Amino acid sequence: MALGRYTRVDGRKSLTSYCSTITLVFFVALCLVGVWVMTSSSVVPAQDMNLSNQESKTVDTKIEDTKNDLKPQVTENDSQQFKDNPGDLPEDATKGDGNTNTAQDESKSDVKENTNQSDQTTENNVKENQIEKPEESENKITELEEASKTETENDGNVKTEGGESKGGDRESNSEGETKTEGGEKKTEGQEESKQSSEGKNANSSENENKSGATESSEETTQEDKVEETTETNQDKEAEQKSTENEKTETNQDKGSEQSSTANKSDDQAKNIISNDVFPEETLSEILNETTTHNGAFSTQTVESKNEKEAQQSSLPKDQKEQGGYNWKLCNVTAGPDYIPCLDNWDAIKHLQTTKHYEHRERHCPEEAPTCLVALPQGYKSPIKWPKSREKIWYTNVPHTKLVEVKGHQNWVKVSGDYLTFPGGGTQFKHGALHYIDFIMDSVPDIQWGKRSRVILDVGCGVASFGGFLFDRDVLTMSFAPKDEHEAQVQFALERGIPAISAVMGTLRLPFPGRVFDAIHCARCRVPWHIEGGKLLLELNRVLRPGGYFVWSATPVYQKLAEDVGIWEAMKALTKSMCWKLITIKKDRLNKVGAAIYQKPTSNECYDKRSQNDPPLCPDSDDPNAAWNVPLQSCMHKIPVDTSERGSQWPEQWPARLEKPPYWLKSSQVGVYGKAAPDDFTADYDHWKHAVTKSYLNGMGINWSSVRNVMDMRAVYGGFAAALKDLNVWVMNVVSVDSPDTLPIIYERGLFGMYHDWCESFSTYPRSYDLLHADHLFSKVKKRCNLVAVITEVDRILRPEGKLIIRDNVEIIGEVENIVRSMHWKVRFTYSKDKQGLLCIQKSFWRPTELQTIISAIA
Repeated sequence: MALGRYTRVDGRKSLTSYCSTITLVFFVALCLVGVWVMTSSSVVPAQDMNLSNQESKTVDTKIEDTKNDLKPQVTENDSQQFKDNPGDLPEDATKGDGNTNTAQDESKSDVKENTNQSDQTTENNVKENQIEKPEESENKITELEEASKTETENDGNVKTEGGESKGGDRESNSEGETKTEGGEKKTEGQEESKQSSEGKNANSSENENKSGATESSEETTQEDKVEETTETNQDKEAEQKSTENEKTETNQDKGSEQSSTANKSDDQAKNIISNDVFPEETLSEILNETTTHNGAFSTQTVESKNEKEAQQSSLPKDQKEQGGYNWKLCNVTAGPDYIPCLDNWDAIKHLQTTKHYEHRERHCPEEAPTCLVALPQGYKSPIKWPKSREKIWYTNVPHTKLVEVKGHQNWVKVSGDYLTFPGGGTQFKHGALHYIDFIMDSVPDIQWGKRSRVILDVGCGVASFGGFLFDRDVLTMSFAPKDEHEAQVQFALERGIPAISAVMGTLRLPFPGRVFDAIHCARCRVPWHIEGGKLLLELNRVLRPGGYFVWSATPVYQKLAEDVGIWEAMKALTKSMCWKLITIKKDRLNKVGAAIYQKPTSNECYDKRSQNDPPLCPDSDDPNAAWNVPLQSCMHKIPVDTSERGSQWPEQWPARLEKPPYWLKSSQVGVYGKAAPDDFTADYDHWKHAVTKSYLNGMGINWSSVRNVMDMRAVYGGFAAALKDLNVWVMNVVSVDSPDTLPIIYERGLFGMYHDWCESFSTYPRSYDLLHADHLFSKVKKRCNLVAVITEVDRILRPEGKLIIRDNVEIIGEVENIVRSMHWKVRFTYSKDKQGLLCIQKSFWRPTELQTIISAIA
């Protein structure tokens, strides 16, 4: 034992000088290496370099491995350099960098495996801190490019029909959930997983500790990449070993790089998605229905005091097929023209009198039908506007009675497969435009399309007057009864002209008071003078103070005994109503005449009348109450307070569209909780943004094929206002149980009507190309059968027409299930924060089994 110990001591002594020499050489070498590294790369060494496992390698290998484990300390100047000069590198150099970097990472992996977990964590933190500034610069470039790309593409955050992406997938899945037509879902983060899954499967251990090839590749700057590429060429052995993994690692780098970009630009993606489909953060409360209230506005239910009790019903028991819905075809006398509330023959048969056209008024069945209305045989997609103004498919509205009765007056004619409309009417056989100009020549102050923007056409016929007023930038609400003049309103709607089926009988028209700029009646044969002028007093209610009434009828210019008697009665009535007769003019071309009256703008004339006949309405009578309210033989006073609606004329068109009405006060609370003028402006800004960013481009809708549009829950009319520049017209519907904002819609130069969606709408089947329902169905479901409401939507929407729904995700899912059972096509669906957006397209499908509606059998 002693010998062994001494021998060992002796050997150590004999080697002392040799070891000292080696130590000195090694120290000098390390110093030189340190000086070279500091001067060439300005690097900071890693905290714990483990060289014990590299003693068998050459000095050059040690230097290279040491350098590979180091991270550059980047200054602000370096960051600016990377931002300005990434394009200076050749494309193949950038691509090669990914491969060489993975080779280096592979060759050093054995060193990292010997490093403990805490060292790895510390080293990763140091790396992230050191590389932060150039990363921000590169991310800013990436985010700006992506934002620019998304801004010019169609809704970068959604998938449309067929699953085609309208933009970057990174953005489309970083916020919410998007469904394709086939019903597949892509949730948050799935797209990122898909992009990097191939690389992750190839090397799961490196992905788990997040310090392998992917992170190294992302954090390496452009300058380091070129340097590493050159140096890696010296390491032939490491490059050969990594050849098999290079492609996999490269794919992993690219996929992870995209995932990293998506994660780092998460806020940018959120803003883009919010801007495209949902409102900006500052406007997000507009879609939050939990904060919606009546504000300063009452409802038609309150105003009219006549709304029916809410219908509470559930899914019919016999709906067991096709996902719970067994659809049948309506077996009714009206056939393809069925309007449930106007074709209720059971109710009509039990009327005690029809003296006041009660049989033409609405009589809705107690239970709304859930059967589908048949299509006319040979039905085709309607002809597009403006050609549809001149001709329509005969098979779509196969009625010839008007051709026989009114053909000589140029209403409508049959020409081969078409029904043609020469543009005339009873009072303007030689064309509507000449007649329209004749009226303006008679009263220049009427100023079509400027002062006079929203017109009511009473007894419209086929609505050629309103159809050609579009050329003068005028919007016309046309109406006529569903009577022996077969399908006149249906002709108008098929042509792309606004019209509803209505009659002036015993109830007020479904419009607020003092909203129409002018009212027109061309030979409408309405007995204005009877019963104390009750019907003319209804026009007085809806006519704006200072507005015009254009009466073009035979009593104005014919001298038959009947006509003379009517004229004398009308002259006395209008005088007692304080209407001023502006002019009586005769159109020499059409050989007709028109009397044009103007409603007063003050109460001075009313106060000077010797007799209170017609009487003034009591102050308790609300002129805006219009839903199922009986007609009144009285006149409402003219508002005199300058802050009251009706005391001033609105701004000229189109300025009135965007400007909050003068009578909206800041002290009033709007529908969405803000001051009323601010509420109005925020709503308009929201819809301009949503329509521009999403509706026009992001849903795959060909807007050139859209003409007749309905906003089923209009509020301020912002959706219609946002569509102003398109060749469409929008029927704005304000529900009777919603805040009464319809006067605001008219004030801005748009139009609409009141309605209860638990009942059928007063229009023919297949009337509209597009329906828009913003948080409507969730409200309606509380009062009535949602299936019946969707059935009504199917009735008034044309085949191939679109329905756009914004509502909570539960309603979106329920509606989607219902319409899929009717073979509708889901073109677009998106959800975020329990709110959804759905665009669906009606098909031509009709069931074969019949359901007889007893009340609709004549």
